[in-house]
Amino acid sequence: MSETSEKLAKLKATSLAQLKECGVTKVDNDQLDDYVNRLRTMVGNRDALLVSGTDKAELETVYRNFVVKKLGVDNKDKGMKAINDVASKMSGIKQKSRPAFYYMVAQELK
Repeated sequence: MSETSEKLAKLKATSLAQLKECGVTKVDNDQLDDYVNRLRTMVGNRDALLVSGTDKAELETVYRNFVVKKLGVDNKDKGMKAINDVASKMSGIKQKSRPAFYYMVAQELK
């Protein structure tokens, strides 16, 4: 297994653990794999793999780059509510995994 593959596997395992910690019992592994694999080029950048739930600029970036561009939701109130709800649910987790965060935001917006 390559170093990148190992890091992606660890990222997925961390994401699954965080989703479980937040009460997500059924995980769509294909969807989670998609979010993990989107970070393939950034897997060496630890900060890129994490979301700061208290940094307003970071949450705005999640809105623009994930909610609008990837999910196609351009209702800012709805998108930011989902992001803030997830940040609140994950508040007990110090280092929030970006794939887990994205997964939960996508679930909130369904």
